[in-house]
Amino acid sequence: MTDMIRKSDVEQWQDNAKHLAETGMYRPEEEHDACGVGLIASLDGMPHRAVVEAGITALKALWHRGAVDADGKTGDGAGIHVQIPQDFFREHVRRTGFEPGEGKLGLGMVFLPKTDLAAQETCRTIVETAILDFGYGIFGWRQVPVDATIIGEKANATRPEIEQVLIENRLGKDDHDFERDLFLIRRRIEKQALNAHISELYICSLSCRSVIYKGMFLAEQIDYFYPDLQDARFVSTFAVYHQRYSTNTFPTWKLAQPFRMLAHNGEINTLRGNVNWMKSHEIKMTSEAFGELSDDIKPIVQSGSSDSAALDAVFEVLVRAGRIAPMVKTLLIPESASNKPLMPQSHRDFYAYCNAIMEPWDGPAAICATDGRWAVAGMDRNGLRPIRYTVTTDNLLIVGSETGMVPVPEHKVVRKGRVGPGEMIAVDLKKGRLYGDREIKDKLASEHPYGEWVKNIVTIDKIKDAAPVARDFSRDELRQRQLAFGLSLEDMELILHPMAEDAKEAIGSMGDDTPIAVLSEQYRGLHHFFRQQFSQVTNPPIDSLREKRVMSLRTRMGNLTNVLDEDAHQVRILLLESPVLTNADLARVMKYAEKTTAKIDCTFPVAAGEGALRDALKRIRAEAENAVRGGAGHIVLTDEAIGPDQAAMPMILATGAVHSHLVRQGLRTFTSLTVRSGECLDVHYFAVLIGVGATSVNAYLAEACLADRVARGLLGKLTVEQAAARYREAVDGGLLKIMSKMGISVISSYRGGYNFEALGLSRALVADLFPGMPSRISGMGLLGIQKKVLGLHEKAFRSDVLALPVGGIYRYRRGGEAHAWEASLIHMLQTAVGSENYALFKKYTAGLRDLPPISVRDLLEIKPAGQAIPIEQVESVTEIRKRFVTPGMSLGALGPEAHETLTIAMNRIGAKSDSGEGGEAPENFKPRPNGDNANSSIKQVASGRFGVTAEYLNNCRELEIKVAQGAKPGEGGQLPGFKVTELIARRRLSTPGVMLISPPPHHDIYSIEDLAQLIYDLKQINPEASVCVKLVSEAGIGTIAAGVAKAKADVILISGHVGGTGASPQTSVKYAGTPWEMGLSEVNQVLTLNKLRHRVLLRTDGGLKSGRDIVIAAMLGAEEYGVGTAALVAMGCIMVRQCHSNTCPVGVCTQNEALRQKFTGSPEKVVNLFSFIAEEVREILASLGVRTIDEIIGRTDLLMQVSRGWAHLDDLDLNPILAQADAGDNARYCTLEGRNEVPDTLDAQMILDAAPVFSHGEKMQLAYNIRNTHRAIGTRLSSHLVRKFGMTGLKPGHITVRLTGSAGQSLGAFAVQGLKLEVFGDANDYVGKGLSGGMIVVRPAPSSPLMPKTNENTIVGNTVLYGATGGKLFAAGQAGERFAVRNSGAVTVVEGCGSNGCEYMTGGRVVVLGGVGDNFGAGMTGGMAFVFDPADTLPIAINDESVVYQRLASSYWEGVLRGMIEEHIRETQSVYAGNIFSDWDSLRGKFWQVCPKEMIARLEHPLSDAAAAANDEKRA
Repeated sequence: MTDMIRKSDVEQWQDNAKHLAETGMYRPEEEHDACGVGLIASLDGMPHRAVVEAGITALKALWHRGAVDADGKTGDGAGIHVQIPQDFFREHVRRTGFEPGEGKLGLGMVFLPKTDLAAQETCRTIVETAILDFGYGIFGWRQVPVDATIIGEKANATRPEIEQVLIENRLGKDDHDFERDLFLIRRRIEKQALNAHISELYICSLSCRSVIYKGMFLAEQIDYFYPDLQDARFVSTFAVYHQRYSTNTFPTWKLAQPFRMLAHNGEINTLRGNVNWMKSHEIKMTSEAFGELSDDIKPIVQSGSSDSAALDAVFEVLVRAGRIAPMVKTLLIPESASNKPLMPQSHRDFYAYCNAIMEPWDGPAAICATDGRWAVAGMDRNGLRPIRYTVTTDNLLIVGSETGMVPVPEHKVVRKGRVGPGEMIAVDLKKGRLYGDREIKDKLASEHPYGEWVKNIVTIDKIKDAAPVARDFSRDELRQRQLAFGLSLEDMELILHPMAEDAKEAIGSMGDDTPIAVLSEQYRGLHHFFRQQFSQVTNPPIDSLREKRVMSLRTRMGNLTNVLDEDAHQVRILLLESPVLTNADLARVMKYAEKTTAKIDCTFPVAAGEGALRDALKRIRAEAENAVRGGAGHIVLTDEAIGPDQAAMPMILATGAVHSHLVRQGLRTFTSLTVRSGECLDVHYFAVLIGVGATSVNAYLAEACLADRVARGLLGKLTVEQAAARYREAVDGGLLKIMSKMGISVISSYRGGYNFEALGLSRALVADLFPGMPSRISGMGLLGIQKKVLGLHEKAFRSDVLALPVGGIYRYRRGGEAHAWEASLIHMLQTAVGSENYALFKKYTAGLRDLPPISVRDLLEIKPAGQAIPIEQVESVTEIRKRFVTPGMSLGALGPEAHETLTIAMNRIGAKSDSGEGGEAPENFKPRPNGDNANSSIKQVASGRFGVTAEYLNNCRELEIKVAQGAKPGEGGQLPGFKVTELIARRRLSTPGVMLISPPPHHDIYSIEDLAQLIYDLKQINPEASVCVKLVSEAGIGTIAAGVAKAKADVILISGHVGGTGASPQTSVKYAGTPWEMGLSEVNQVLTLNKLRHRVLLRTDGGLKSGRDIVIAAMLGAEEYGVGTAALVAMGCIMVRQCHSNTCPVGVCTQNEALRQKFTGSPEKVVNLFSFIAEEVREILASLGVRTIDEIIGRTDLLMQVSRGWAHLDDLDLNPILAQADAGDNARYCTLEGRNEVPDTLDAQMILDAAPVFSHGEKMQLAYNIRNTHRAIGTRLSSHLVRKFGMTGLKPGHITVRLTGSAGQSLGAFAVQGLKLEVFGDANDYVGKGLSGGMIVVRPAPSSPLMPKTNENTIVGNTVLYGATGGKLFAAGQAGERFAVRNSGAVTVVEGCGSNGCEYMTGGRVVVLGGVGDNFGAGMTGGMAFVFDPADTLPIAINDESVVYQRLASSYWEGVLRGMIEEHIRETQSVYAGNIFSDWDSLRGKFWQVCPKEMIARLEHPLSDAAAAANDEKRA
């Protein structure tokens, strides 16, 4: 019976998933995973039992990086990869009656169908046939012993039959050839299984060297589930291990890692592009290693592979073709080689070669891999995952996501280190030799004469005397073309002009209230239908401004060669610094490729009838194919031939058509693709063209428009060339920004990746021209596009009027595009709430319905659930209002009066206001004498962590982690200095008048398990508050939300794309994110599918402004509703859209005191708004026959699509939004009472042991032994301390906690004054996160052999002191990457740090007694740093855009530095620091002082004694 129940559960999930994939918003390919990873290796070249045992021990210490199903036993996957213990399996062979012989056995670890015995036998036959056909023998099959009683019901229901096939090397081949043959055999088996339609056959490993044991158990169960691993004969020279965290809850055994060669922690952001390019590479991929069997390895990446599996497949092919694992890691995940002056030239040449032949697999990646001979641990170019390692005296290398996973006695530690950005360490397993990063790269770079090879690379500046390619247009001709391509005055003035004048994109605010492109009556270029995707949760965006050293727009043009080769001809290419070509650039490119260029006309006859566009696309595809087959290495697609009889096809269609066709024909790598477009003007258009396959882009008409503006004197003294150069600079910066939102660093990996969602385009069109791109809301096809194009063409060429239209896309213009916030509606709403006139409010909502369709919900109608009921039977306004939220709008975006008014109003009605980013004044934490409460019940934790103290976090009902915001998802922000008033600076713990920067990512959320850790930390610092995670709607948000729910979030907020007060590039406002209706529906479907919906509350926001909007949001799955812009309008906002300029004329969004006087908002007006909306909700509920909102949550069956507006809207298919998942026995809304609790940490015991502190105020010392699984030590204790004593009620060191061992993540997070944590050992990531006055000391044990050389070893992990607001940290050793990022007030001394140290720092003091990594001080606008730099490398490592650096020149600051070092020595007993201090006179000249430029004039004590003396003289 139990088996039947389990099978039923599994089948139900599979049926539900299939239904949603076919009819709803769910896309299985959007699933994500994250994990912990590691490697153990023997450094004496011999296999040992200790290696396997250490691997198992380490894996068991990673349980907190995985997730567990509701049954408590089904994990997301764990596994271990070890050498085949030949003796163990030889004995098994002998027991079966065979004599194994002298050579190595081959061993296959095979998952077979469990219950279908016929299919099982078919699988065995396929496996055996393939082995025998190669000439090898089979000793038989071995049923792998397993203990199924310890795994969960779901895992057991999907558990395969697990068997091993033992293979005899009858051919007597050596290990290398035998291994390659087994690889080819496995690929044949996989193809045969696909042909036989057997999806359950999966080969974990087939090798003569190694075997993989993995499955859907908890990590700590691995050797109990597989008793083989307990056998003493299981010995190995290496062990690669992995713990998985998946965004879904369905157990899939084959997705557990390790894979055949690697285990991967992170996410490949460029997966779609990488897979597409790999398909293109395949036709040329031949190798001597495979000979005539080369086709057996194709396709390299099998359909449906996860990002890790795809990376592993390519890694394996490259290894089997003859490359060693370290070389393959470098090819696929290279270090950033640009802007690194200290990098040896040989390495630079080596990377130039690697980047010329292979597109990087970009994204967060910590990999541990082995090819049998080599073991490698490597990191992505940005260092976005942790890898720590320890070398021991008994010749073990222990590598992992955390330190301390394998306890090692201190006296046995030789070295403790970390793998930094782009770095790797490698072990030659045969020789037992460990190579550091520099050593292994020296070895690789010396393998071939790369320096000679890369001399074949030609750069564009070397091409001289190129003939012009552009023609001049008359004024009328220019206007005709501008009209024909849909350009407007607004495009010229608001978009193009700032790009040429300032070399930057135009900025806007107050979001986007125009129709999405498919709903618009106006012509919208095809780029408007493409919504940019962005990173949230599962991988981080990048700061393209302050971390541009890792970004690259370099573009190779030329015939791409066989990636399995290794010779000089692979780098005969033209290298461009950017894919954006001015006319002059294009002329040079054309000269370089003049003999191999084919030009293809992308226009079509106006009079050719309905199929004209389709026929033209067929024509250009055929012409491109013929040209490439004829030897064309450069194709130019151009719409220049537009004229009275020829219309231009949208160049996005043309590019997608040619690129996809050449990929399908296996020809894309034979040619480069340049696009000359008249419609291309803004950054987004460039991004779409490149994203759908263009190698380079020339916006010839945009350049002609610039020339026209120059001729008319509109660009001052700029020449055409200067204007074009600035325009290109703006586009380059915008492209970097768009790539960085996705977490992509390199344009070659972005190209052809289709990193968009098509919104309102026909699914068939998208599948044909842009394969793999999501298009969940199907709409307009080629015929509709042709009609739009021809309508525009008619106006341009058949009209005497040559004036450009006004536009109205970005700002409301009479006669232009429709806007949801029309002036009359704004006035009506303000009058209604000001006069408490509900009848007028009803006129306002009726006016909303009279507007043309603007939002998706405008095409939805509500159906009754039954007979109407009297309104008295419907729940009250009071109850409904509790569901409302005013979304996070910071004090900074809003003026203080507006911010406070919202909070007071929401507290009056029992609803919730969100503080936004930027802290909150402690005086607001208690109600005022009149009873008004200005304390936000939701406290936001954003990427800047401004004002996020322990006290702030303990004064709320809910904590919101803002991962993204609708105005600019995937981007950070900055508050200009003129907005940073005394009040704002005090709340944000910064300096008045100094700019503040919010990073694009949370630097403690680079993956889903990182988010789980932050949720854990927040639930420790506030034991009662629920935790909300704010996401922005995009394709794939459902699977992200599932991961968020598994991470123990209590509320998930789905924001729409419309945005609000946030200042943002116009192309972000217009093109990033999707409507909340889509995101909410997808999240609700996927959470219901995974039986998580009833455990989390869903909230949505993004343009909600009426009771009808609320009801539709409820039916799509939301229980709570954010109303932001409408609340601002109620307070007086008139939508002039200049919030970012501090010039709001009504005092809502400004810090200007004179303008703030004009604020007329009041709590009463806001209360009236929400009361009116709630009353309208009641009326609708009564008409539907339901009494409460709960009854309609998730009831999409009460919604139907209706025909409204334009004829082409009939093509729109909204059914995927309305699909329903089967909720089974669970409710369709959140039934959780309280919050999703997390496990206790060591603090639970500490609080008990510290009882005398709380009862009598006694001073105490506590002591504990710890491991890496003890996380957030001191955080829960700090919550109790701040609630009892406040932030400063205890003297420093009132409670001292001594810890021995390796501290887990978030040691001392939010620790408050009075608490001192002393660690004798080391610590992991996020030490001192949000430190709020406490002290943390991390040092080796007194007996440690590391004590004399602490500066050479890593002692704390990445992202230390992130957002710290006070307190001290002393660490006797190096810190990892992003040390002191966004430090606001902590004082700290460490003995070296990794890349991006002191990034975005706004306060505090930092001393680094050793080397620093790249990009030190980027975005630093406050505080002070000192760096001891005997190697004199800081001038190269520092990012000096916002800081100055100098040698010590002030006796005051020298005294500060000495005092900090003295305290460091006293606390850590550092011998290294003591030596510096004792030799001060000779070493003081090796120190640099780093100070933000904006702080120099604000320093009380100047940077030099001379400046101090001058100041004294002035004062005198």
